[in-house]
Amino acid sequence: MAAKKKGDYTEILVRQGIISLEQLAEAVEMAEESGMTLPDALSRLGYASGEDVMRAMAEQHNCEYVHLSEVVIPPSVVELVPESVARENAVLPLSEGDGRLKVIVSDPDDYETIDKLRFILNCQIEIALAPREAILEAINRHYGQTVGESADSMLQEFTDTAIDFTETEEDGDFAEDDIDETSAPIVRLVHLMISEAVQLRASDIHIEPFEDRIRVRYRIDGVLIERDSPPRRLLGAILSRVKILSKLDIAERRRTQDGRIKVTIGEKELDLRVSVIPTNHGQSVVMRILDKDSIKVGLRQLGFSEDDYRRFTGLIQRPNGIILVTGPTGSGKTTSLYAALNELNTPDKKIITAEDPVEYYLPGVNQVEVRHDIGLDFARVIRAMLRQAPNIILVGEMRDLETAQMGIQASLTGHLVFSTLHTNDAPSAITRLVDMGVPAYLVSSSVVAIMGQRLVRVVCQKCKQSDTPPQSLLDAAGISAEMAANATFARGRGCGSCQGSGFRGRLAIFELLIMSSKLRELTFNEASTEDLRRTALAEGMKTLYMDGISKALRGVTTVEEVFRVAKKGD
Repeated sequence: MAAKKKGDYTEILVRQGIISLEQLAEAVEMAEESGMTLPDALSRLGYASGEDVMRAMAEQHNCEYVHLSEVVIPPSVVELVPESVARENAVLPLSEGDGRLKVIVSDPDDYETIDKLRFILNCQIEIALAPREAILEAINRHYGQTVGESADSMLQEFTDTAIDFTETEEDGDFAEDDIDETSAPIVRLVHLMISEAVQLRASDIHIEPFEDRIRVRYRIDGVLIERDSPPRRLLGAILSRVKILSKLDIAERRRTQDGRIKVTIGEKELDLRVSVIPTNHGQSVVMRILDKDSIKVGLRQLGFSEDDYRRFTGLIQRPNGIILVTGPTGSGKTTSLYAALNELNTPDKKIITAEDPVEYYLPGVNQVEVRHDIGLDFARVIRAMLRQAPNIILVGEMRDLETAQMGIQASLTGHLVFSTLHTNDAPSAITRLVDMGVPAYLVSSSVVAIMGQRLVRVVCQKCKQSDTPPQSLLDAAGISAEMAANATFARGRGCGSCQGSGFRGRLAIFELLIMSSKLRELTFNEASTEDLRRTALAEGMKTLYMDGISKALRGVTTVEEVFRVAKKGD
């Protein structure tokens, strides 16, 4: 009977043209020789995906097939199946009603598990199908990140027990060798925090002490989400564990400290940049998660409009001059600069960077880390760089007069220089350089373009649906009736893929100011930021806000999201 049922779903796969009879025969032979299941053999050979097989099984058994990334399972339903039962049997509750519970399984023929669930949960069980990997991923999403335990369950364990960690906080001698039965849970908890943050695509983890609790927040797509609230007594142990991992001084509590952690989560190797500062309730920690994959993005994927893309790719091919990228911390400046360097990184060009610190390592690029403690600052690195005969130089940040002057000298002696500035928009970067003390004539002759940018969240593709914003919002945004009529506004309704937020991933909005003869003349005469902005707009520059609204009109993001990161302007 089992063989017949196997044939049933394989016949469906053959009938649908997903596999041929020859491929089926090869998979059957492989399954018999290796002892693996037929679906695994089909997947291993690359003839049919787990999803293809599961769809065919669902058709055979007349069951529902579930896209787990597209469904939202209410917490009240998730609570009906204990985490241990869900993990042990690789099942997930989907919905309930009329005394029946519908659970998602990966093997419709596993009657033993279905009977066991009926007995444990004391209700009628209906099944729906999904691939096993998708079920396990969804279990992690709904219960926690690690098999057998989650950050939430561990915190509950700490709250329920009376392990006293105050000693650890006071003596400060918490070394790797001292980890015993009482401290081992802290090791697991910190690891779980990092694992969970990576799973949720967080860019940083904030551990903040308050009078009566510790607040843990993850920044996901630029927005802070509160996750856990460990008991206050765990603060010393958590801090000690983070400091051990980042090789910081455990006994130092009065000064700021910076370090790095290398971790492997799943198959990903990640760098975490750690910052510790003292606050009035204890030390606060921020761990910035640096994912190497995030900088493998090309210029096309950054979010440029067609016009800005064409102009920017032309600019970076110039032999000399300064191209500045401006924006606050976390606005994607480093990603944009690295995308430009990746585009230019060919064997015939020598590229040197001066960074503080080096966040990502680029193959084929000479990267120098600034070390203020030994006097190796930006200006000294740039001076030494020029003796290395580079074609392209990246200066991490023009934060003082000496660095800015050295960068300008490099651009005037035949080098293409990329750098960043912390200003609100592109035109104000010019007045910022002049305010720093750089002579206006040097700024006007060296700067070729300034690009301001921000990051907006992208509407989740899995739960995207058309939207009609209220008229009051359209009026506030300055969107005319004609623009609205031709727009395709969209909004995410919230799903498992985006953790119910309606957004998944981010794109940049840009403001590209290209220096013209008129702008150079204004810069030379030390004109105000307003005069520079007015001229740039007259010459065709789109502001951050205008670029954001054009993305909202196309349904890439929402009008509210543009309001969050960019101001309307005059």
